[in-house]
Amino acid sequence: MAAKEILQLDLYSLLDISEDATAKEIKKAYRQKALKCHPDKNPDNSKAADLFHQLSQALEVLTDAAAKAAYDQIRKAKKQAAERTRKLDDKRKKVKLDLEAREREAQLNEEDEIKITKSLDEVIARLREEGSRQLEEQQRLIQQQISVEREQRSQGSENRPESDSSPTPKLKLRWKCKKDDETNGGYSHQFLLSILQKYGEILNLLVSSKKKGSAVAEFSSVKAAELAFKNELGLTDNPLKISWLEGLPQPPPDRNAANTPFCVEPSAARLLQGSLRTERDYESLVMMRMRQAAERQRLIEELQQEEDL
Repeated sequence: MAAKEILQLDLYSLLDISEDATAKEIKKAYRQKALKCHPDKNPDNSKAADLFHQLSQALEVLTDAAAKAAYDQIRKAKKQAAERTRKLDDKRKKVKLDLEAREREAQLNEEDEIKITKSLDEVIARLREEGSRQLEEQQRLIQQQISVEREQRSQGSENRPESDSSPTPKLKLRWKCKKDDETNGGYSHQFLLSILQKYGEILNLLVSSKKKGSAVAEFSSVKAAELAFKNELGLTDNPLKISWLEGLPQPPPDRNAANTPFCVEPSAARLLQGSLRTERDYESLVMMRMRQAAERQRLIEELQQEEDL
């Protein structure tokens, strides 16, 4: 999340709110918008995932006083400049440009904008370091609502055939960390959870206690994992290296280096098609869930074996 990227967006229009909206109104607008385009509800729509990411950026900036003030200052200056340009006719535009060149002390010039942009970058960097409490809280509420909706749908579809099963997507996270570093390179369990949850629901997050600088994250959907793989950089002074562990049918282009290895495990055995009303289908469902539990235990044991090396 960079200042230039933020300044290209109209955060107020994105949330459909006015510039003097209160923090409560901002959060409410975010929940309404984000719930519709959440990656878990739109797994096949990449535009919905991008919009969800932009909404998250809007919430982070507009609920932080310093970030909002810097954003509003540049936005106001740009609007004023655009309004002045619109009112000038073709004959006066050249005069206007020459006059602005001599009145840099009185106008928001390029140096002022660079200075304010740098200030906004620093504020955004602080938000990234600390994690956005506002964003965490709002996304937690959204996840709760999605869970309720899923439960309601499952109650109404008890007689439908069980869908095919495949391994949940998992990403392996690595970063630089010395053996005696108690801060684990700045990546605590809570911090990792806060930066990954904005892309979608996290089912499990296992941070290695013996092998510093290593963790495995299990996502509820492939779209959420892809979004994290593509966009998450981690700390500025200690970036993350992310690779696929399993759950993606096709290997993605590596975001860290040309030859960085990644692992894609074979898909789990598919559940027999048909109705759960028959005894055979019921046995297949039980076996599928047992395999999923065994697969998760295998993942934990592999990570523990790596720690012992």
